[in-house]
Amino acid sequence: MNLEVISNFSSQPSQHPPLVLIHGGWHGAWCWKGNFLEYFAENGWDVHAISLRGHGNSEGKEKLRWWSIADYVADADQFVKTLARPPILVGHSMGGFVTQKYLENHSVPGAVLLASVPHTGLIEFSLRIIKKHPLIWLKMYLLMSAYPLVKNPIHAKEWFFSSEISTDALARHHALLQDEGSRSVVDMLFFNLPKPSMVTSPIAVIGAEKDAVFSVAEIEGTARAYGVKPKIFANTAHDMMLEPNWQNVAAWIADWAEQLSINLKHEQKE
Repeated sequence: MNLEVISNFSSQPSQHPPLVLIHGGWHGAWCWKGNFLEYFAENGWDVHAISLRGHGNSEGKEKLRWWSIADYVADADQFVKTLARPPILVGHSMGGFVTQKYLENHSVPGAVLLASVPHTGLIEFSLRIIKKHPLIWLKMYLLMSAYPLVKNPIHAKEWFFSSEISTDALARHHALLQDEGSRSVVDMLFFNLPKPSMVTSPIAVIGAEKDAVFSVAEIEGTARAYGVKPKIFANTAHDMMLEPNWQNVAAWIADWAEQLSINLKHEQKE
């Protein structure tokens, strides 16, 4: 599968594991540009953002409706195998779900679930859609398309962004949003849920106080499933890598990943 990859490299040889950023639904590798990609490279990390098949500039758009979560896991595996060193994964929203499924059969130095689909799936989010926008939900169901949920910039802002986002930034991000596959949505509803007990890699779980997609309670539930304490960012909405305070989120991830890197070096010396 020909996948779009956007890479930024540290100006000095990196002593850290590489970072691989996996986007969420309706998004592509573009969502990491301008913020996370540059930040981590400037702070000594080699960082790569991939577009899953059917997203961004990757191939497979004509079959987007039928791609499964297993297909997206295969995309992540395909790229990870090209790296000289095992990476730290950062998965946002659906990318967090893909990360959880990937880790069931693979081990990495660490992984960050960023405003991730919970290990329990999309049921609560679906109920929120039905409650807030029943006609949009019906349209999504009839068309087998998730795009109606974000077609209107007002609705995209409602789900993804806080009130602090500028009009220009909202317009720029909204123009890049796309449809999402119905097969993958079914997987995340109930068909192929993660199995936390199978995961052995260190995990961080991060959530946003003002996330309209996944509640703080859902994030906390996922953290409990993996035996960790969640980090919740105040005054932050779902698209944490695009929010005005994105740098605070990136800095927290960098600190967490730095400690993992230090621990890994100590283990290798023993």
